[in-house]
Amino acid sequence: MSSTALGDTKPQALDDVMLAMDIVDTLRHRDLVLAKELGGGERKEAMIRRLKEIYYAQGIEVPDQILEDGVRALEEQRFTYDPPKDSFSIKLARAYINRGRWGPPLAFIAGAALFLTAAYEYGFDRPREAKAERERIELSVTLPKEIASARDAALSLTGDNAARARIETSYQDGIAAAKAGDQKAARAAVGEMKFLTGVLENDLTVRVVSRPDEYSGVFRIPEAAPDGRNYYLIVEAVDARGRAHTLEIASEEDQKTARAEKWGVRVAEETFNAIAADKADDQIIQHADIGRKPRGALQPSYDIATVGGAILEW
Repeated sequence: MSSTALGDTKPQALDDVMLAMDIVDTLRHRDLVLAKELGGGERKEAMIRRLKEIYYAQGIEVPDQILEDGVRALEEQRFTYDPPKDSFSIKLARAYINRGRWGPPLAFIAGAALFLTAAYEYGFDRPREAKAERERIELSVTLPKEIASARDAALSLTGDNAARARIETSYQDGIAAAKAGDQKAARAAVGEMKFLTGVLENDLTVRVVSRPDEYSGVFRIPEAAPDGRNYYLIVEAVDARGRAHTLEIASEEDQKTARAEKWGVRVAEETFNAIAADKADDQIIQHADIGRKPRGALQPSYDIATVGGAILEW
C-alpha cells in the first residue's frame, strides 16, 4: 500500500530535520560561512562540497538534497533564535523566572522591615504616646485635684493666718507648675502641703536637747561685734511619746528656711546661763520644756524670753 501527501512535497522526517540543523551548526562554527567573496551559486556549491568532505571524514554519508536544505536553512535563518525585544513585559517575565534567586532575600528584607516597623510602633511609638497622654491627664486633671485636696486638708486644720498664707502659697505654686507642664514641681507642691498638714495636726512640746554627747546650748561671736556673743539653746519638738518631729525653721544667719528636727533658738544670756546651771549639777535639765507647737500652728511658741532668731548649724 502506498500513500501520497496533498501537494507535491512530502513531510520531512525528524532525522532529516535534525541533520539539517547539524549542517547549519557546522556552517556557523566553521569558516565555510566566511566565503563571502564567492558568488551566490559558487558559494553554495563550495559549501556543499566542503560539507561532504567533513561528513565523509566522520563516516557519515549525507544526500545532496539534505546538504542543500541545510545551506538553504542557514540562508533563511530558519534555525536562528531571534530573542524578543527587552520590553517591560519581558523584564517582568525574567524577574518571575529568577524569583528563586531574588525572592528569599527580598522576603527577608520585607520581613525585617515589617518587624522593625512593628517593634518601633509597639515598643517605642505607642508607649511614648501612651506616656504622653498619661502625663497630659495627670497635669490637667489628676494633679490639680490632688493639689486642691491637699490644700483643703491643710486649711481644715488651721485658723492661723500665717499658716493659711503658707498653705495658699504652696497651692498657687503647684497649680502654676501643673499649667506649665512641670510635673515634678507640681508633685513637690502636693508633698509640701501634705507635710504642712502633718505639722498642723500635731500638738508638740519644744524641749531643750539633753543627751550624752549632744550640745544643749551654744554661743556665737558675731563678726560685726567681736566683743559680743549670741546665745542659743538647742531644742527639738517632741510628741507625747517623746518622738521628735520635723518643723520648718528659718535661719537668721542666711535667711533660709529648712526642715529640721533640731534647731538653736536665740535667748538672752540670763536664760542661757540658767539652763546651763540647771544641767551642770547632775547633767540633767530639770526644766527642759520651754515652749510648744500647738495643733493648727506651723511655728512653735516659747514660754521663756527669746530674742527671736534661730540657727540650723552649730
